[in-house]
Amino acid sequence: MDDKTHNTASEIEPQRLAVKLIAAAEKRVMQGHPWVFSNSIKKINKVGKAGDIAIIFHKLKNKIIGIGLYDPESPIAIKMIHHGEGATIDAQFFQEKIHIAYSKRMDLLVSDTDSYRLIFGEADGFPGLIADVYANVLVIKLYSRIWIPYLNLIKEAMLEVTNSMAVVLRLSRNLQSSKQLNYSDGQLIYGELENEEVLFREHGIQFLANVIKGHKTGYFLDHRHNRKQVGEWSRGKTMLDVFSYAGGFSVHALANGAESVTSVDISPQALELAQNNVHLNEHHGKHLVIQGDAFKVLKELIEKKTTYDVVVIDPPSFAKRQSEVVMAKKKYKQLAQLGQQLSAKNGLLVLASCSSRVSAQEFHDLNNGVLLRSDRNFKLIKKTQHDSDHPISFKEGAYLKCGYYRFLD
Repeated sequence: MDDKTHNTASEIEPQRLAVKLIAAAEKRVMQGHPWVFSNSIKKINKVGKAGDIAIIFHKLKNKIIGIGLYDPESPIAIKMIHHGEGATIDAQFFQEKIHIAYSKRMDLLVSDTDSYRLIFGEADGFPGLIADVYANVLVIKLYSRIWIPYLNLIKEAMLEVTNSMAVVLRLSRNLQSSKQLNYSDGQLIYGELENEEVLFREHGIQFLANVIKGHKTGYFLDHRHNRKQVGEWSRGKTMLDVFSYAGGFSVHALANGAESVTSVDISPQALELAQNNVHLNEHHGKHLVIQGDAFKVLKELIEKKTTYDVVVIDPPSFAKRQSEVVMAKKKYKQLAQLGQQLSAKNGLLVLASCSSRVSAQEFHDLNNGVLLRSDRNFKLIKKTQHDSDHPISFKEGAYLKCGYYRFLD
């Protein structure tokens, strides 16, 4: 693929905005919260555009309490990039933040892993932006136009710490439909890319990430430690991987000596990707795939009295908005019930959720309630959250939760 670098980002000059907030929002900013909602702005000195530097002043003392980027297209009108007294928003500012983020990922890089999340949005001071590294390819995904004026500065700083050979830009759905951008989703903005599928390692296991067309940035890195754990506990076992997508859990299980693994997903393309990832790694167990709606597939397996030593159920988010939370909880309960029926004697059931609007406590409580009503003895042996390159810095940023349930009969 050819280098399609654009330099339009540097042509946009952000202006400075002076902002004062209502008392409650001011308090949240001073406590380090990364969001300021539009209805929390009490006073702003001029009409702002996406990416303008919003300098927030204390309403009484008139001192700077934080700096954010203005986003007129979002209910979160100011996305904070600095808390406390004033700072100069320039190349050095972003370089320092990226170096700090990189240093937090160093432990992963000595674990035979060359794929990691370099920037996790708000947690690393870059709200509306994530950056993942797959071997020597850096993928930057934008969820807001606020980052366009700073894209070149950020790209250069990330290249400096990652030594990547290519940079791909991914855009959220709302940005893909924007007519105000000179960028496209999957665009190469630095270097050359021989293939849109990039080979990378995860704790010694090989995978492919489609950095141009794949979900998110090409793969889901947040479950890395769970995949490793499930793999280790699947040696010599039969395993069911529900909502398997690219087969992360399946591949780790087979590479660790599972007897057989069944991957279930509604997408034939995802199952093809899972098959490809399985073949990248040496294994001796069987890999079966079932294409179809997970709820229907699980019920059919139960009717056939099929059980597995290890059952992993990791669905996509069921609650992308608050109005979907009630239905999401019903689906999680249903999956927990189906999962326990498919778990063999002394089996392991792994239940996960990536719905940020359903808290970890709520998720574990509803799973526990379902399993208590199943008349099977079980023990919760482990709870996990995001892997270490997905740090949680504020309540709303916590989305991933996972529970390991061992049946004792």
